[in-house]
Amino acid sequence: MRKTARLLIACPDARGIVAAVASFIADNGGNLLDADQHTDKDHGEFFMRAAIEREGFGLGPETFAAAWEPVARRFGMAWSVFWGLPVKRMGILVGRQSHCLTDLLWRHKSGELDVEIPLIVSNHADLGDLAADAGIAFEVCPVGPDTKPQQEKRVLGLLSDARVDFVVLARYMQILSSEFVSHYPMRIINIHHSFLPAFAGGSPYKQAYDRGVKMIGATSHYVTDDLDAGPIIAQDTVTTSHRDTVDDLIRKGRDLERIVLARAVHLHVDDKILVSQNKTVVFD
Repeated sequence: MRKTARLLIACPDARGIVAAVASFIADNGGNLLDADQHTDKDHGEFFMRAAIEREGFGLGPETFAAAWEPVARRFGMAWSVFWGLPVKRMGILVGRQSHCLTDLLWRHKSGELDVEIPLIVSNHADLGDLAADAGIAFEVCPVGPDTKPQQEKRVLGLLSDARVDFVVLARYMQILSSEFVSHYPMRIINIHHSFLPAFAGGSPYKQAYDRGVKMIGATSHYVTDDLDAGPIIAQDTVTTSHRDTVDDLIRKGRDLERIVLARAVHLHVDDKILVSQNKTVVFD
């Protein structure tokens, strides 16, 4: 991924978009490694992701926008391009539960997750040893009902100082304010312990157990001002049975949360997500 440029496009659907993109890349000496597209017929929107080999491509971060502008203007495109380097910097907010943080740190250490992690922030000190073992700065920012604005201001300052590109809530059990979210629009990824929308509240597995469900799920989504209602990135489920206890459901749910959150982070890092109408187009 570090050797490719990823071009993301959203615009009104029209004839000739794919041909125009392909021609532009070829005319500038580029090799189109991968292309995916989708048309939302209900809203008349077109979406595309193009991966371009950087070696031999005649344009770069300083020259691309000016060259691309005539094509973008012709089709009314909203667009962005990511060059692979520098790699994205991921900040992590976490509470007391360790399973999602441990998974992300393992994937990072193994090279599976190509990001830099300059900072982990928590409202509790419990997981400081995990950060220390990974060689990552760990900051404790306690929060209470009367200190939330000050706490969020401090957290935002820490993230800014660490030059964080996006934020992952690895079971950070705090509701973020609109002010906080506005600093990272569609760049805060949360993991929710349900197949949304279902079993809202603090004891989803107990509710699922009481209902005798045969399936539980997990949902990863971008954070917006609407609680747990942001654009969904990834979801998955696991089957259960009458033999499962509450502890069994918690264990299965945590396994699922790790996988679904990691999947969402991968998609974001690889620039495979476009957002429209509070929905995501995911080029997986």
